[in-house]
Amino acid sequence: MVQSKTHGVGKRWRARYVDDNSKEHAKSFTRKTDAQAWLDEITAAFATGSYIDPQRGKITFASFYKAWSARQVWVSGTQHAMDLAANSVTFSNVAFNDLRMSHVEEWVKRMQDRGLEATTIRTRFANVRSVIRAAVQDKAAPRDVTVTVKLPRVRKSESAMSIPTAQEVGAAIRATADIEPEYGAFIAVCGFAGLRRGEASALKVSDVDFIRKEIHVRRQVQWTDDGRMEVRGPKYGSERTIFAPEGLVKILAEHVRLYRGGDDPDRWLFPSSRDKTHPAHAATVGRWWRIVRQKVGIEYRLHDLRHFYASGLIAAGCDVVTVQRALGHSLASVTLDTYGHLWPNANDRTRKAAAGLVEQALGATADALRTDA
Repeated sequence: MVQSKTHGVGKRWRARYVDDNSKEHAKSFTRKTDAQAWLDEITAAFATGSYIDPQRGKITFASFYKAWSARQVWVSGTQHAMDLAANSVTFSNVAFNDLRMSHVEEWVKRMQDRGLEATTIRTRFANVRSVIRAAVQDKAAPRDVTVTVKLPRVRKSESAMSIPTAQEVGAAIRATADIEPEYGAFIAVCGFAGLRRGEASALKVSDVDFIRKEIHVRRQVQWTDDGRMEVRGPKYGSERTIFAPEGLVKILAEHVRLYRGGDDPDRWLFPSSRDKTHPAHAATVGRWWRIVRQKVGIEYRLHDLRHFYASGLIAAGCDVVTVQRALGHSLASVTLDTYGHLWPNANDRTRKAAAGLVEQALGATADALRTDA
């Protein structure tokens, strides 16, 4: 970097430097100290790797996202979620050189004031943060301004999660006999195999191995906002084999016998009522579930059947990795974050161990030693 003094009327000091591309940049100042401070700032940016070409730094969030998103290999669901988040920011037209943490904080506060759930705010924030970090990597933004932004607290899993009882799940399945008999097996798959709605909708007859008692989750059905169906692989890490209980296998076998007879192994297990070459539409599944809920008198979501399945595995003593694989979570940490409160804690284990000692030492005489009030 080179600094030089200039003569003439007005600003007297001119600071200049040459970047890594041999391009010269210059700026005039009235005072020498200001010129030196500017050069020191540029020098520090070069040293830390945060230097941004002044012209690149003028790129706005909106213009960067438009170009960047066009290069991403996203499925339509991801594209929709990213667009929703990017279009909601309040700093679309702010240049990255001028973007500050306060801009992001203002956007987060506005979402909260609009009544958005904390989980929704966190999801949108994570998507927007990925854009800003991409801009930093692409040398369009000098820094990640989202690092220390505070987000609304999310309710603890034990408070936010609703888990139906076994009796309620059974009542929901039986209720379909009078409403939509073909739908009973769908509820059973969600409750006794833990499949997501899109995964259950995407099942084909060939995905069920009735001999080995296995269900193979190979795909999911997603519906776009304009009603188009997309069949694609399940979420990352979610392709899996479910070791199904005999009772569920019998339900599915009876379902095939009554409603899905034929020779084509790749026929949909739960087809659309209008067109058997397509799986049931998400809106149709939602309508089925609302009718069942009303008849049984429960308020649970269809997704809560997945929680019912997970809680059953944990209560039976399954470890974290086993539950992770059964649910198709990408990481064991995701399983722990979601269901960690359902596993026995140290107090439960201590009490159970001590109860074993009592039983071993006293056996049946333990009852005789109790004192009555």
